[in-house]
Amino acid sequence: MLQLIQAMRPREWVKNVFVLAALVFTKRIFEPDDLLQGSLAFLCFCLISGAAYLFNDIQDRENDRQHPLKRHRPIASGALRISVAAIAAILLFLIALTGGFYVHPHFGIVLLIYAVLNIAYTLYLKHIVILDVMIIAAGFLLRAIGGAVAIQVAISSWFILCTMLLALFLGFAKRRHEIALLEEDASTHRRILEEYSPQFLDQIIAIVTAGALVSYALYTMSPEVIEKLGTKYLNLTIPFVVYGMLRYLYLIYKKDGGGNPTSTVLGDFPLLIACALWLLTLGLILYV
Repeated sequence: MLQLIQAMRPREWVKNVFVLAALVFTKRIFEPDDLLQGSLAFLCFCLISGAAYLFNDIQDRENDRQHPLKRHRPIASGALRISVAAIAAILLFLIALTGGFYVHPHFGIVLLIYAVLNIAYTLYLKHIVILDVMIIAAGFLLRAIGGAVAIQVAISSWFILCTMLLALFLGFAKRRHEIALLEEDASTHRRILEEYSPQFLDQIIAIVTAGALVSYALYTMSPEVIEKLGTKYLNLTIPFVVYGMLRYLYLIYKKDGGGNPTSTVLGDFPLLIACALWLLTLGLILYV
């Protein structure tokens, strides 16, 4: 059971906080019904992402054995039997989708799209250059949209753009780390890495970083957002976002970080402080 839980990568479930974004930004986090719906939506995404990780590790077990870190995963190392992992993945998919349609039919559809996208990514789409990272980014976007659908609120187009660009930033940074870590063995572990080079990824990361920062700044100052949230002070959170992204770039290029966004963020104290201050400032602006 411990090996199975480890293979579901509960540490990565932190990414599912994007599901709660709509709850926070629409100032409905203290509404009991909405909080319950948002929490159930978060749980459904945790279950279905756990199933997706199991399915991915089953498919990639041979390649993972060539990776200095991933070879220790339960399925790649042989500690967890493939049959057990496969049955668990199917059950988790079914439970998550049942729960998703219970939360709201439209949320169930978003969850189903997320599941299909993950299966398609594992089987084929991860072998298509640039599109592979865009599919990963779409997963973050579906989390944010799913959270809004679960509590039945409209989501800002600016918020969608910011989420997409941030996810692209994290995805291309991860590819950069894989190439730097594996060097000439990169294509042995993941065939798509043959199509990338450090110079090409540096260009993409620079573009996406600039786009994400500008989009977030425009989002905080958008008349539509100011009217919707009832505050013009959201731009006070911009310095924390700028520092956070630049600190992440520093970890990528100077500390060989970025291979796992969750571990990179949770393992760096200055970055954690920046995130905490951003959340604190956001909370004060929206709720106080």
